[in-house]
Amino acid sequence: MTAPTHDTPTKRSVYLDPDGCGGGWMFVIVAAPTGVVYQSQCGGYSCAQYEQEGYLVPLHGTDLDEDMKAIFVGELKGHGYQGREWSAEVLDRLRAAVDSLGMYRSGRHDDLYPMSLILDESRLSEAAEAWIPIVTPDGPGVLVWENSD
Repeated sequence: MTAPTHDTPTKRSVYLDPDGCGGGWMFVIVAAPTGVVYQSQCGGYSCAQYEQEGYLVPLHGTDLDEDMKAIFVGELKGHGYQGREWSAEVLDRLRAAVDSLGMYRSGRHDDLYPMSLILDESRLSEAAEAWIPIVTPDGPGVLVWENSD
């Protein structure tokens, strides 16, 4: 994650859910040098703006963010900020919630089933509500959804 940037001739910023009215969405931002930087409000009540350059992959399904809301809104009471200490129990639930989600590899049309996403524990210090570092079938990225604030 990097500090927010403004549009420049070489980069464009896209704000996910700029008016806060887009409930029920969940995306993967796959890190890649695309010139497009996605920004999203994250971190529960801290209402921080995080960003990632890459490409956006929408995840499809019903109530995909249900497990995440149970963790961040229910268990952590909206205090899902970066750099927090994760209890073993909450970390296990987070791993399982991420693992239950999948996406297809980009550029492939022969995959029969989506591949599981994996919590990137090497970047766990970046994790916050609505911003989870993951490993995708296409490489590193972040899992994003509507912040609870």
